[in-house]
Amino acid sequence: MEQIFVTPKDVSQKIIQKTNSDVHVSGREKLPDGPVLIVANHQGLFDILTLLGHLEKPIGFIAKKEIKKLPIVSNWMKQLNCVFIDRSDRRQSVEAINQGIANLKEGRSIVIFPEGTRGKGSKLNSFKSGGLKLATKANVPIVPVAINGTYQLLESGKGCIGTSTITLTVIDPIYPDEYEDKTHRELAAEIQGIIENALDSNATARRLENSCQTTPITE
Repeated sequence: MEQIFVTPKDVSQKIIQKTNSDVHVSGREKLPDGPVLIVANHQGLFDILTLLGHLEKPIGFIAKKEIKKLPIVSNWMKQLNCVFIDRSDRRQSVEAINQGIANLKEGRSIVIFPEGTRGKGSKLNSFKSGGLKLATKANVPIVPVAINGTYQLLESGKGCIGTSTITLTVIDPIYPDEYEDKTHRELAAEIQGIIENALDSNATARRLENSCQTTPITE
């Protein structure tokens, strides 16, 4: 991993550890070598730290301009060649997307949150399709990633930091020859369904695990 990514990775892990939270990652071996567009759901601010700390792949982000106000994280994101977007300014939004495409073509992987805002819970908001132009224009694989539990660290606690069990699930990549005949809207709907299925599967597995732990064994 490039040295510029090492400090954000290490510090992100330590911040999450200080909340007494656990992060469980699955599917990391599915990440292709080379640049990819990572498409993830967005539960909370800790999504960024979870991805930086546990994905094990150098990444940048397409992030809304308000992230610039966050201490530490915003400085990292600038160093990691992240692109800040102002959705109220159409011209700037187009420039930001074009910069993201250029970054991918230069070999830098990028994360987008197509819900456009934090869900603050496990329910997904509708995925917007515009950010998928990054992949289709740069001709790179799309990797869906399902994140669950990050909202319990901040968004569900009325401003107080909480504790959670976070799951980070890397799902099978979608390669250019698999998406080239689809519209961006069709692709966005497909990826949303894939991530919803992963979240539902994780929730079912967790309920079964808890049930096994609490159900007494009788002879």
